[in-house]
Amino acid sequence: MIVNQTTIKELAGKKMRIDGRKFTEYRTPITVETNISWTAEGSARVQLGETVVMAGVKLSLEKPYNDTPDQGGIMINAELTPLSSSEYESGPPGIKAIELSRVTDRGIREAKAIDMKQLCVVPGEKAWFVIIDIVTINDAGNLFDVAGLATLAALKAARFPVVDEETGAIDYKKKTDKPLPLTKEPLPVTVYKINGNLLVDPTAEEEKVYDARLTVATDEKGTISAMQKGGEAPLSTDEISQMMDMAQEKATFLRGVLDK
Repeated sequence: MIVNQTTIKELAGKKMRIDGRKFTEYRTPITVETNISWTAEGSARVQLGETVVMAGVKLSLEKPYNDTPDQGGIMINAELTPLSSSEYESGPPGIKAIELSRVTDRGIREAKAIDMKQLCVVPGEKAWFVIIDIVTINDAGNLFDVAGLATLAALKAARFPVVDEETGAIDYKKKTDKPLPLTKEPLPVTVYKINGNLLVDPTAEEEKVYDARLTVATDEKGTISAMQKGGEAPLSTDEISQMMDMAQEKATFLRGVLDK
């Protein structure tokens, strides 16, 4: 359904939304499926309304970085596929894909959600690297939250592959029961400002008219690990405080969905 952008702004100013939801209400259904890929060490498919995102975790043994010889690493890539939106094209990642991967990465990295030292096998020589691929299946709005939820679900589901003790070869067709050393479970929630009012889980049409947004990543204790602002409009101190409170509250809600 094509909606006039002016109409969306006018409704937002009256604390109303085109689909009748409250400003703090997420779309339905919200579903989380894990272990959807046999070739990934961990995987998840998340649907929020009509937005669908998949995340996969691959583990590889690499040489640690010189400045962290006793630690593993993490890399996150996002692909906005043409099948998910007519606005995306095949080829190198665009600005939106790069921002999606960086925001997701920052929430996990700054929270120190993975114990990187436990990923080290031989200091300075060999360590596990966690590679996460985010792929959009259908973009109907709010990719930041859906990608974050899919990424955390995939990380929780991941299991190390079998490694031959003699040769050191990895058998990716066999998995152990050993999970990733997760110490925290950060989730991002993005709060949008449209015509002076704050809301969560925007549709694709609402995203086109937002003035500013703030993505806040919090762990299960409510501790904030990262924040990312977007949009050209400024945010006041009071607005940032309200956005942080909304994000923490809705993260608790999303965490409940994930735990089910």
